[in-house]
Amino acid sequence: MSSSAGSASSCQSGRAFVPEAVHLASGKVRDIYALDEERLLLVASDRISTFDVVLGTPIPDKGRVLTGLSAYWFARTRQIVPNHLLELPADGRTMVCRKLRMLPIECVVRGYLAGSGWRDYGETGAVCGHRLPSGLQESGRLPESLFTPATKATEGHDENIDEERAAELVGADLYRRAKDAALELYRFASAHAEARGIILADTKFELGLAPDGELVLGDEALTPDSSRFWPADEYEPGRPQPSFDKQFVRDWCETTGWDKTAPGPELPDDVVADTRARYVEAFERLTAIPFERYVGDPGVVL
Repeated sequence: MSSSAGSASSCQSGRAFVPEAVHLASGKVRDIYALDEERLLLVASDRISTFDVVLGTPIPDKGRVLTGLSAYWFARTRQIVPNHLLELPADGRTMVCRKLRMLPIECVVRGYLAGSGWRDYGETGAVCGHRLPSGLQESGRLPESLFTPATKATEGHDENIDEERAAELVGADLYRRAKDAALELYRFASAHAEARGIILADTKFELGLAPDGELVLGDEALTPDSSRFWPADEYEPGRPQPSFDKQFVRDWCETTGWDKTAPGPELPDDVVADTRARYVEAFERLTAIPFERYVGDPGVVL
């Protein structure tokens, strides 16, 4: 472990403090630092956002779940596409990563009709330009997995775009490479999750380029923050599904009369505990590794 990585500590609800590194940016969940010209330190906090507002109440261990799951998938998908992970420090919530030139699109793959895809289908009969058969149900399995790119938004929601616009943004050849990689990653992860009793309804990948032009998987991968994971034994098409993510927080916030502008409401203890339990359950079911074992030795996921 490098000295820079080893000195990292994370404030659970605020910005991490890394004495030897240069702070570059803080997102809704992660703080990003430059270690040198070629390496970044990504710190996953316990912050949680809903309706594009970071709430004031952290979810204990959420950052460790996101980091541990990402590292788990990075270790098992490198034969499909290389990734940016270089080191997994002992705190379990930071990653030392290669610096990449990130593509200006989100690489979204959908295997089921949910979320914005379901809304688009209801309005247009299509999802991001993909015409679909009539009569499909909410949460129903799609005839084939769809690659539905989106633009990256620094604030607010990402915007779904069609394939032609995505190809204009990154170039036709790079678009094809990104699409092929994302679809293969989804197929692999979906089969893995299915064997563990979990449906991977959809997910978002972020890809970038190394200095030599190699396409590399970056950011996080196949976590409850970037994916819809549904318990297979409770799956019932025709309605929204229970899920291993922050939907429980969204649903609770909807009951408060909150106007969805900052600051958000403080979360009660039972909502915090239930949300933490959902994240931890997703980790344990997908990895078959007890979460406390990961906390004691993050290297077990590699």
